Amino acid sequence: MERRHFMRAVVAGSAVSGLLGSGTQVQAATLPDNANDRAYMAGLLQKMAEPVLSAMAKGELQKKFQLELSPTWDGRDKQVAYLECFGRLIAGAAPWLALPEDNTPEGRTRKRLQQMALQSYAHSVDPKSPDYLLWKGHGQALVDSAYFTNALMRAPKALWEPLDSVTKQRIINEIKGLRRIEPPYINWMLFAAMNEAWLMSIGEEYDPMRMNVAIRKINEWYIGDGWIKDGEAFHFDYYNSFVMYPMLYEVLEVLVKFKGPFWNAKPADLQAQALKRMQRYSEHLERFISPEGSYPPIGRSLTYRTAAFQPLGLLAWRKQLPPSLPEGQVRAAMQAVHKAVWTEPSNFTSDGFLTIGFVGHQPELGDWYSNNGSMYLASEGFLALGLPETDSYWTTAPLDWTQKKAFGGRKFPKDYPVNY
Repeated sequence: MERRHFMRAVVAGSAVSGLLGSGTQVQAATLPDNANDRAYMAGLLQKMAEPVLSAMAKGELQKKFQLELSPTWDGRDKQVAYLECFGRLIAGAAPWLALPEDNTPEGRTRKRLQQMALQSYAHSVDPKSPDYLLWKGHGQALVDSAYFTNALMRAPKALWEPLDSVTKQRIINEIKGLRRIEPPYINWMLFAAMNEAWLMSIGEEYDPMRMNVAIRKINEWYIGDGWIKDGEAFHFDYYNSFVMYPMLYEVLEVLVKFKGPFWNAKPADLQAQALKRMQRYSEHLERFISPEGSYPPIGRSLTYRTAAFQPLGLLAWRKQLPPSLPEGQVRAAMQAVHKAVWTEPSNFTSDGFLTIGFVGHQPELGDWYSNNGSMYLASEGFLALGLPETDSYWTTAPLDWTQKKAFGGRKFPKDYPVNY
């Protein structure tokens, strides 16, 4: 136990010093507690993002990113891993990169990574680049294109508007070309919907049916008390976090903002309903977090690690956490989760890339579609970094979360089902 606490302190310190730069001697222990929280999270996201973006900005990701495939790999073209890696990483990093420029150490780091991200987007769609991504062939491209466009939707001024006109048109063409893929009636319908919502948001021709049918099916699959099925059968896993709620809600945001058509319903009403349900689901997520920051290792795609808490981060970023989840409580719980997962050094290779695993390198946990590029969905657990350091989420005092109160023998609120 003493070694575990020591390793956590080492990782926290290295995350802060990495963010501030190698020439800065400030360590986590010298910062106020609230500053430690943000510095730790920003340093960890930088650690995750920098090896990918620095390589891809030079057109060298496919050269430097050594692939690791699940032992049960299904034999699809392994080149899908590079779109998974970049698309998933940039979706989670986008809110942070979208913050206004400033001359703080964190601000300079963000600016550098944002410039790398723009260069990476250019390589991703340039047929002459070594890092041109696999937009053709396997249907997996539809999945990861949705994270690719979700990032552009989350950070248009930082990631879309600065791109040159040739790159913009190439991206539009690649995304429209993915309409060749007919999504199965599972969470994949939301990937098609996300792409169309992004096209709508930039004033391009879009297919309303791909959004409307997805929204209707997701609402048909709602089974109550905040939980959505993934298709006809219920799966006890974290796909409500990975895909269902974030993508449903953000597609509806676009429909509301741009007054998109929806058959026999008002998008604003559907958005309000989705928000209530996501808030309820997030109450469950918060109660999953143990006093030590661990949480149930359930279901497929468990190796996406901290993406399991994407809804909490999204609600925090949007300033839409329910009254039952105060910001200081959510931040403290999320800090505990990230430290419980990321303290183990073997989460990363010696080159700084993610490995397959849950807490550390555990390739046997990979599913038949898993590769180390898939693991970058973990960045979705960092959405709260889209809030500036002066925001109340970062400045309010930390509060104990539900299980910490419960197992400390203190008062905590009981939980009852809701009907909406």
